Amino acid sequence: MDLKNLTLLIPAKFEADSLPSVLNELKNYELNILIVLEDSDQDTINSIKNYNVKILKQKKLGYGAALIEGIDAINTEYLCIFNADGSFEPKHLRLMIDICKNFDFIFATRYKKNAGSDDDTFLTRIGNFFFTLFGRIFFSLKISDILYTYVLGKTSAFKEVNLKSENFNICVELPIKAQRKNMAYTDFASKERSRIAGFKKVNEFRDGFKILFYMLALLFSRKDK
Repeated sequence: MDLKNLTLLIPAKFEADSLPSVLNELKNYELNILIVLEDSDQDTINSIKNYNVKILKQKKLGYGAALIEGIDAINTEYLCIFNADGSFEPKHLRLMIDICKNFDFIFATRYKKNAGSDDDTFLTRIGNFFFTLFGRIFFSLKISDILYTYVLGKTSAFKEVNLKSENFNICVELPIKAQRKNMAYTDFASKERSRIAGFKKVNEFRDGFKILFYMLALLFSRKDK
């Protein structure tokens, strides 16, 4: 399928060392790119000033806030959340968007046959297994990698789920709300590459506890929230 109907939504924070390399690789793909970052992050802004991309200065702080504001600004038929650190493999985009003709969302996964990760640690793998199992048991999710945010879908579906989390809780909010709205989705085997700059912004313990409490709150909340 033609990628002209696709926008990559790239949240970027302190990615001056990696984002230019990501954009250089993406020059091989005829698609749209929206980069969302904080106005104070001048190093990242200056690093991409010569690239043909759209930049959105986010109004609120947080990873989730960057995604929410980016989703609101996108009007192409499809959008894909794409990391600025080089860990996502763009060669999958054409097949993912082709599959998405029959689904609302395609959730990439590191834990199926022909998938994998160069970045996973024992701790993150165990944590993701626990959260994914929690999602399967209590929310009837049918994905194998709940914390991986390489997600491609119809822009209308992203807008319909009405995401609210302004932090990393948005990773689990998206699939849970998609399931509650009876949207069509599947997962897709992908390989997570090593980060170019080697810097991980997620704190496994702090953000892990936040995600756990958030999932518990969703479990006991009204389903239409």
